[in-house]
Amino acid sequence: MTTVPDTDPVLSVRNLEVSFPSEAGRVAAVRGVDFDLHPGRTLGIVGESGSGKSVTSMAVMGLLPDYAAVSGSVTFGGKELLGLDDRQMSAIRGRELAMIFQDPLASLTPIFTVGRQIVEALQIHQKLDRTAASKRAVELLDLVGIPNAAARARSFPHEFSGGMRQRVVIAMAIANDPRVLVADEPTTALDVTVQAQILDVLALAKAETGAALILITHDLGVVAGTADDVLVMYAGRPVEKAPVGALFARPRMPYTIGLLGAVPRVDRTERRPLLPITGNPPLLVDLPEGCPFRPRCPIPVAECSAEEPVLAPVPLDGEHAAACIRSAHIDDGRVDGVAIYPVPPVPVPPSAAIARERRPAVLELDGLSKTFPLLKGKLLKRRIGSVYAVSDVDLDIRQGETLGLVGESGCGKTTTLLEIMNLRVPERGSIRITGVDVASLKGRSQERALRRKLQMVFQDPMGALDPRLTVFDILAEPLRAVGEANREATEQRIDELMALVGLDPEHSDRFPTAFSGGQRQRIGIARALATNPSLVVLDEPVSALDVSIQAGVINLLNVLKAELGLSYLFVAHDLSVVRHISDRVAVMYLGRIVEIGAVDVVFDDPRHPYTQALLSAIPVPDPLVERTRERVVLRGDLPSPTDSSPGCRFVSRCPLHPTLDDGQRARCAQETPELTGRDDVDHLNACHFR
Repeated sequence: MTTVPDTDPVLSVRNLEVSFPSEAGRVAAVRGVDFDLHPGRTLGIVGESGSGKSVTSMAVMGLLPDYAAVSGSVTFGGKELLGLDDRQMSAIRGRELAMIFQDPLASLTPIFTVGRQIVEALQIHQKLDRTAASKRAVELLDLVGIPNAAARARSFPHEFSGGMRQRVVIAMAIANDPRVLVADEPTTALDVTVQAQILDVLALAKAETGAALILITHDLGVVAGTADDVLVMYAGRPVEKAPVGALFARPRMPYTIGLLGAVPRVDRTERRPLLPITGNPPLLVDLPEGCPFRPRCPIPVAECSAEEPVLAPVPLDGEHAAACIRSAHIDDGRVDGVAIYPVPPVPVPPSAAIARERRPAVLELDGLSKTFPLLKGKLLKRRIGSVYAVSDVDLDIRQGETLGLVGESGCGKTTTLLEIMNLRVPERGSIRITGVDVASLKGRSQERALRRKLQMVFQDPMGALDPRLTVFDILAEPLRAVGEANREATEQRIDELMALVGLDPEHSDRFPTAFSGGQRQRIGIARALATNPSLVVLDEPVSALDVSIQAGVINLLNVLKAELGLSYLFVAHDLSVVRHISDRVAVMYLGRIVEIGAVDVVFDDPRHPYTQALLSAIPVPDPLVERTRERVVLRGDLPSPTDSSPGCRFVSRCPLHPTLDDGQRARCAQETPELTGRDDVDHLNACHFR
């Protein structure tokens, strides 16, 4: 079992409390946080949005606004930080304490080169002349993996990709060899391949500086592979704390068990429903007596409403603490031998009994291509090239089937969706929806009839819903658009839709702001189902949701698919979610499909080196698995999509390419690989040597 080292903690937090004023009253964002951070160790802090994770880190760094009321104690190296003014904190911040923020672009000044910004961070805290500081800045950029560091130091932030910008931010954070690094969701907005690179860079930075690390994240897989100790927060307080192995193997708090059960796993083939935590986190204004998790807890008892439990050691397990009066009776996801979160039945669509080739196709893409002009000039623009966004895409989706479309940002997923949703004649190739070629549509009536069969659910549930309309009007809009004018029939259909997605029909007179994020996404799904579509296009439908809410939406999509016989085109960057919900998967790279097939076949035996890298980059929420499996880390960024020359587009990043002989390498550079495979297996890939 992992043990805490004998060294004194470099950072100690005791009874930290933070509150903010609001119109509804005082918001108690952080309510009594305690932890010790030891040199060279990583503390992972996890929890849903609003649990107090980021506010805790901002309080430690002294970055909260003046109107925040902060109390308790934060000692760094034996020195109390709370109460220091900004000038005194500035001497410590960046030198002894450094922070890596979630959005790297917002962390960098856009009008200065990245080299100048690192030089500034060095000269503020160290007595270095310009030449020495510039040399050190280049060394730091090289350390974090920026290629051609001397030249890129003269580049501006907008000239870097998201992953490269995050590397620059890490270089700034470690510039002065801090003793504590605070990383607040450092990989949230990044592709999984870039996330793997950034986690490696963080590990390198920690090793180079000997710093202790606070890692704030919602990704339990990242915590499993990185952290030494884990602190789980809920409603502004820690509710469980343990070494990483103990917490994942034997969680003792129903909230932690729910979080772990809500995470889909890329390494599991079973399709049992996820275990969502019902309800929503409480508002941190005038909290009622008792355990804040009680309204959502599946095993409450009368004593839970009496007083809020404190974080206390679990009997017979001194390194494990939980804020639950029943923690001593919880083991292996059960309390007194009974499952805390019973597994719901697996929904099975009727089409599952029919062979795929015998089911009708609801979507067929044949040679679909899309290019965009590359223009130059301010007044008189001229075309100097083309961006090849989608190239010769072939795929089909059968009735009752889900196809997952995956790949890094910029690979062409969204462009493919837009080409399908526009119902226009494509630039090259063909699009058929329920057997109808969109090129054959004549007039608005035919387009409207086909539009009923094709609907979309967007990534941002709030941005997709008009805040000025009630839910009733939002759901009635597509019905009116397809000619449903009967008021009584519309009201009946809206009540059906609300109940179908698990919402109370009585709440249809409310506005979107009155609903939580997960509920708003359910409204978006209800709107998509209003016209009884055959195909629903889902563009990252759960990426903006907490893992506990995400599980409920994923389960809902699977149930609706079984009950209504729907087909889904599911676009996502999270391959764990894709494996859980999809029947087949297509992997895109720079506008081309490089691998496609049955989801279990592709995931268990990936053939293309790009697919292998994608799958290995997905963190698994199990420390034993995550820390022992082999990872394929891709180096560099995507090549330019303006190059249409023959050859494999993946060759510049391919880990297989350096192992080939000269003749094979020449083939990779000169010949574009085709999707090929065995006739008896639903599995094709576009690699010459796989």
